[in-house]
Amino acid sequence: MKTHPETRVGHVHLKVTDLDRSVRFYRDVLGFDVTQKFGSQAAFLSAGGYHHHIGLNTWHSKDGPAPDPRAPGLYHVAFLYPDRLALAHTLVQVMASGVTIQGAADHGVSEAIYFEDPDGNGIEIYRDRPNAEWPRGAQGSLTMTNAPLDLDKLIAEAKHHEV
Repeated sequence: MKTHPETRVGHVHLKVTDLDRSVRFYRDVLGFDVTQKFGSQAAFLSAGGYHHHIGLNTWHSKDGPAPDPRAPGLYHVAFLYPDRLALAHTLVQVMASGVTIQGAADHGVSEAIYFEDPDGNGIEIYRDRPNAEWPRGAQGSLTMTNAPLDLDKLIAEAKHHEV
């Protein structure tokens, strides 16, 4: 049985050590709205009025140690932006907040930027290119790449179109 083609990832729920710090990161750095908060134990955030895209909780992790980066688990969560300009504006905000960018790549099908949240959870912000622009091989198979992404050019685009 195949997964229905309209299936989407609905939300991610992350264990965090400090709820207020994590809410500030996802709200103030990435721009998500807090939709609900349950005291000091859990919060839900979203974009565009959805009930939640991100759940944060301290149920098993409050003030806990950082996880071993070699342990199995979530590699990163990816947030898809609607276009290159929205991605550029978010990159500027992320960098202005002092977050260290760990990588950036042009995958042919998408442009992606990688960093971590305050608990070391991997974050990818990206935008997809239109399907018609995806690189394809001779038989029409997808041929993704891992080329460098010019962050300076992306930042310049954001500054040129400041909102």
